[in-house]
Amino acid sequence: MKRNIVIATLTAAALATGGTVAAFAAGDDDATATQRQTDTNAQVAADRDDDTGADDRDDDVSEDRTAVSHGGVTAADAIAAALKHTPGTALSADLDDDGADAWEVNVVKGDGTEYDVRVAPDSGKVLGALRDTDDDSDADDRAELAAAKDARTDAREAALAAAAKGTVTEVGLDDDNGTVAWSVDTVKDGKQGEWKVALDSAKVTQDHDDDA
Repeated sequence: MKRNIVIATLTAAALATGGTVAAFAAGDDDATATQRQTDTNAQVAADRDDDTGADDRDDDVSEDRTAVSHGGVTAADAIAAALKHTPGTALSADLDDDGADAWEVNVVKGDGTEYDVRVAPDSGKVLGALRDTDDDSDADDRAELAAAKDARTDAREAALAAAAKGTVTEVGLDDDNGTVAWSVDTVKDGKQGEWKVALDSAKVTQDHDDDA
């Protein structure tokens, strides 16, 4: 009885001063055990909140060219803008994710000069065109250029064809054992895909070259 009176007195005093009530009594093991269990449950819940891990698993994929998701300018749009600014044959388009967040379209003009045209992913505005002065093209490069010039399906059309498979993040030429085709990378539902687009028919097939 005396113990209960002491607890009641302490509780009333704590409430009157706005403090936190911590009811305990010497030798009251049940109350102590209950308090410890409550503290443990609270700590476990807090740890779960801090260690979801779900977002961390998606970090690499969500980095996948975030400019596409919030910019709206597709690979096909970027190629069209680049060719309007710098007429020629587009050989590749790549969404640069090195911090600049811009499409980089490689264009070869009629006189053979090569330019890297940068296109803003949010507006489609051409940010600039830098001439590539490296004269290191080999026989394969020349063959790919000739194939692209003669192709019924250009880089823009290849990007449009592959867009049915996901968001296009890169398009370029690939010579596979003498057969040149457009190689297109896509992202859909957090998964990356690689596709071949035929130069003559725009037929899209999955690229199994890199499969283990």
